[in-house]
Amino acid sequence: MIYFENVTKIYSDGAPPAVADITLGIDPGEFVSIVGHSGAGKTTLLKMLFAEVYPTEGQVFFGSRNIAELSDKDLLKMRRNIGTVFQDFRLLPTKNVYENIAFALEVAGKSDDDIQADVPHVLDLVGLADKIWNFPHELSGGEQQRVAIARAIVNQPEVLIADEPTGNLDPINTHDVVEILKKVNDLGTTVLLTTHNKTVVDSVGRRVVTMDQGKIVRDDKQGKYVL
Repeated sequence: MIYFENVTKIYSDGAPPAVADITLGIDPGEFVSIVGHSGAGKTTLLKMLFAEVYPTEGQVFFGSRNIAELSDKDLLKMRRNIGTVFQDFRLLPTKNVYENIAFALEVAGKSDDDIQADVPHVLDLVGLADKIWNFPHELSGGEQQRVAIARAIVNQPEVLIADEPTGNLDPINTHDVVEILKKVNDLGTTVLLTTHNKTVVDSVGRRVVTMDQGKIVRDDKQGKYVL
């Protein structure tokens, strides 16, 4: 499904590569934890999948298509198949939970009937059906992150990118978020998780790709966080 072929990313002349000659394949339905110290290249790798940045050398494929060769229309369509969750939640503060999630559906062109059906369903999946009319400032950090996950998956993307999603959370909320990510994966969505948290990676217990200085130094099919 996803394939990085001899990918290198250099941001400026004379600087060391953020990603250096990486070849990596990810199959549909996998849960892959990408780990490594800050600056190892994890976020740059994911940005190239989302076409936020493009490789200096090499190619990135989503399905059978080279992302760099997609038209603007096809790139937009591809991005709709990728949900994203970040450390800082990125919820709209003036919209309640229902409206935050409905907004993602509106952008995708869904009908009012679909929105009214899909929002409660996805909130039930993340355990927040009772918070549907609350505003972000009325929620805990863990609840805000669960809303962010609901918004990311409400359009049923093929891939969910979770970039340090538990970085601002306490251990209890971290556990809850990880369990939801595992549930999303069990429903068939490919999950790519970046994290510094050894406990998170070990609790997932699935494929672990370790990066260091822009390179992949380990790729364990069912591993733990080892540096």
